[in-house]
Amino acid sequence: MKYLSLSALALAGILGFSSCSGNDQSDKIAQLEQKIAQMEAATATPTNVQTTTAVDPSSLGKFSFEEVEFDFGTIAEGKVVEHVFNFVNDGQAPLVISNVTASCGCTTPDYTKTPVKPGESGFVKVAFNSAGKPGTQAPTVSIQANTSPNVNRLRLKGNVTPRSTTNTQGQLGPVKQ
Repeated sequence: MKYLSLSALALAGILGFSSCSGNDQSDKIAQLEQKIAQMEAATATPTNVQTTTAVDPSSLGKFSFEEVEFDFGTIAEGKVVEHVFNFVNDGQAPLVISNVTASCGCTTPDYTKTPVKPGESGFVKVAFNSAGKPGTQAPTVSIQANTSPNVNRLRLKGNVTPRSTTNTQGQLGPVKQ
């Protein structure tokens, strides 16, 4: 389209300067407008344009989680927290989980590996290792499946109390003497 506009502008400039007569100029402008309309009508769709089609709901599963967030409260650093997120497939097709990824290495997911038929249940189990993770934590797990949207997220949240930095003699850290 940009190319067409620049071509039309250049052609109009050439035609405009080649004639001094107002009537002759308006005829040339009319011819130019016709050519532009023909070029625009003949413009083909580029081959790299993606088309989208509506998703057939009968080909999708649908997660129905009891909960999508679990608050594990306050725990001591080093403790491992596990939680199972249960779901039911409320879709019209078997739900297939293709991948489950955690937001960090401290979180390990496990999940139902077989297709979950409509009306049946499945799970996503999440284990969070709090070692080296003091403070407020909110790890997430992303689930890729044949659902709409195709990525769903689950979240753990809580607070990790840091380990005590005192040694057995009650002193903080190493003492330089």
